[in-house]
Amino acid sequence: MSKSNDKSDEPINWWHEIRGLLLLLLAVLGVHSIIAKPFYIPSGSLVPNMLIGDRLVVSKFPYGWSWASASFHILPEFDGKLFGKTPAYGDIVIIAHPVTKQDYIKRVIALPGDSIEIRSSQIILNGQPVPQEIVSGVTVKCHAVFAKGTTSCGEFAGYQSVDEDGDTVFELPLLRETLPNGAQYNIVDTEANYGSHDDWPTTGEPYTVPDNHVFLMGDNRDHSADSRVSLAGQGLGGAVKLENIGGRAEFIMYSLDDKATYNPLTWYGALRGERAGMSLRPSKKATEQ
Repeated sequence: MSKSNDKSDEPINWWHEIRGLLLLLLAVLGVHSIIAKPFYIPSGSLVPNMLIGDRLVVSKFPYGWSWASASFHILPEFDGKLFGKTPAYGDIVIIAHPVTKQDYIKRVIALPGDSIEIRSSQIILNGQPVPQEIVSGVTVKCHAVFAKGTTSCGEFAGYQSVDEDGDTVFELPLLRETLPNGAQYNIVDTEANYGSHDDWPTTGEPYTVPDNHVFLMGDNRDHSADSRVSLAGQGLGGAVKLENIGGRAEFIMYSLDDKATYNPLTWYGALRGERAGMSLRPSKKATEQ
């Protein structure tokens, strides 16, 4: 008689199984820390270019690697970056908050050594106003700007209406800014004034970005806790170290509106299909020869 090949009676090698799971986990963490990771948008600070519910791909290598590159920021802080590189004007970056280490997402507005001030919502960079032009506005639902469960749908007074589904929507005016390298993007700037940051610094003197730092702002200028906002106000408290930058936002994988819940059956009806694949890199204005 031939021997049976049935191994069903053999004991499970639990160490082998656990080791396999640990290696898989380490591989995922390695990819997230070194190459790219997904990122969820929980706030409306980058409206109109990002909405609450967008799921992004963030690349980890464009500016080199630091302690902030690691998933969950599990590494201790240390100075310096491996293959470090300074972001470009207009890049959207993920940063670890200087105190809480929570991930923030903002746009690079000023680089090391730049002087910057904001007067009547106009950015003045190295003594020159950043060009702004009026472009066609955008209509977005309240809960693409403010999270569900908040009472913030009244914050854009004068810009509200109700759509055919009975949802509160905002008809927001847009401006297109152009930074010195030609990077262009749209911003929302309404009559609302987030903590008087339409005029910053309050001292009246320009702010000089320190070496190894960048100055960051949200595109939803009246509702962004960014470099203009103090640490006590949950902002970034000025320019942020390059070591705190964990990656660059590249594109939107997919987007779900506020109708999505933990139940997968709700996801299809909540899908914003037109946002899938949208690039998050700023367009570039052709430079004059």
